[in-house]
Order: sequence, then C-alpha cells, then structure tokens
Amino acid sequence: MRIQRLNVLLAGALAAAAIAVPSISAAADASVRVRGTVVSRTADELDVKSREGDLVKIKLKQGWPVSAVAKASMADIKQGDYVGIASLPKAQGGDGALEVLIFPPAMKGLGEGSYGWDLKPESSMTNATVSNAVKSVDGGVVTVTYHGQEKKISIPTGTPVVTLAPATADDVKPGAVVFVVATKGADEALTAAQVVVGKNGVVPPM
Repeated sequence: MRIQRLNVLLAGALAAAAIAVPSISAAADASVRVRGTVVSRTADELDVKSREGDLVKIKLKQGWPVSAVAKASMADIKQGDYVGIASLPKAQGGDGALEVLIFPPAMKGLGEGSYGWDLKPESSMTNATVSNAVKSVDGGVVTVTYHGQEKKISIPTGTPVVTLAPATADDVKPGAVVFVVATKGADEALTAAQVVVGKNGVVPPM
C-alpha cells in the first residue's frame, strides 16, 4: 500500500508539472523540473547541482516520499500499458522517443495527454495508453491513445526505458542523480513534495 501511495503521488507531480507549463508566465506559482546530482541533503532541504551547472536549493515538504527508477526495455511495453514518453519531432515526420516510463497499473490515466516538456528544446511529454507496439531489430514503434487522439512514436534502439521502483530517503544522498518537480513561490524559493532518484546504476531519464 505504501509503494502504491508513493507512485500515485509521483504521477500527480508529473502530471501537474506538464499541465502547468502553458501557464507558467501567468501563474503566481510555477512548477519547475530540476534534473541533476545531489550535493547535500538534510531532513528538509535538498541541494542539487543541476544539469545546467547551477546549485539549486529545494525545500522538502514534511513526509516527502521518494521513488526510484528501474531498468526496463522495449520488450516490456505491451498493449494496454500506460506510458509516459518524452519525444522530439523527426525531420521525416512523426515523433522519436527520448525516453519511456512504463507506469504501474495503479497509475493508469493520471496526467493523460500530450504537453510541452523541457528535456530538450521542442520536446513533448505524452502520457497515454499503448494501443499497439511493434518491435524490430532497430527498436520499435508504439501507437498510443489519449483523450480520443492517436499518436505514433518511434523508439530507437538505445532509448532509455524505465519503470518505477521503491526507494527510501537514504537513497537521496550526495552523488545520486535526481529528478524533482518543484514549485516556485513568489519569493522564488523552490519547494518539492517528492523526489525521483537514480538507483542501482539507473538514472531518471525524464
């Protein structure tokens, strides 16, 4: 039950982050995605060296949960699975995946839709149900559906594919790679309710 609760909280955070993107400039508060390496952590504060090289201080809410990512593969993606795929438009048309997150069944439907994402410039995040998955020696193509719409996304060989796994606060230690959805307050301070951490050599690719 505890693992399920952590996963649901994580899904809510990812969904809220995606939904907030279009209205960041107009909102008093804004969701900010922080990707980087832990420098230090106390019970209520996390210092992260971001991928841009900045030191980012994040206030942690009381009782903050943590989830890890575990390695999966294209072969694990099945019809009916609920996935989150970050992708980029391809020059020849369609989208190519940057990473794939296979959600646990209990999280199906949370944050459904396709939104702007900041993994790379012009990238998007699509949370949707797999209606078809075709594998090949060069990777594969998935067809996903959300809100009555359909989208085909190619998954090149070597694309990171992960799922969620249990973790504890002890895993959020100096040197660990994290993905944090934080809220920026009017004073510019960042606050987060949960953390996604790399574990056993697998880092959050989202």
